[in-house]
Amino acid sequence: MDWTHYRFRSLWTLPTPPAAVFAALERPEDYPRWWPQVRTVTRLDDTTGVITVRSALPYALTFTARSVRHDPAAGVLEIAMTGDLDGWARWTVTAGGPGSLARYEQDVHVNKPLLRRLAVPGRPLFRANHRMMMRAGRRGLAAYLQAV
Repeated sequence: MDWTHYRFRSLWTLPTPPAAVFAALERPEDYPRWWPQVRTVTRLDDTTGVITVRSALPYALTFTARSVRHDPAAGVLEIAMTGDLDGWARWTVTAGGPGSLARYEQDVHVNKPLLRRLAVPGRPLFRANHRMMMRAGRRGLAAYLQAV
């Protein structure tokens, strides 16, 4: 088993129409306004930016994100990631109940030296840290969408 490889999946139920959810998710430069753990997003061009995230554990991850799929009709946003994390992440937004379902999938390898050294003993904490970050993101996005 490669202890530096992670696959994450989250499903956010939101009381907002899919088009509004997609519109918020396609603007990563606004993420720090509603997602506390997304500390900075610096656009490099129309499809690429540098993102720094930090959750409860005392480390930040910085990576370059490059859009590889932007499909409003299918509700799909996908990025390739390089830096402290190498891999990909994808949002898929669909109708669900009275609002939307935003499915998040991520498949990455960790490159940050400290996290690689702590890969085996730290894995449960790293996974818990990610879950906390995703819960906070869902709450933040729901509040942000209600305010706009």
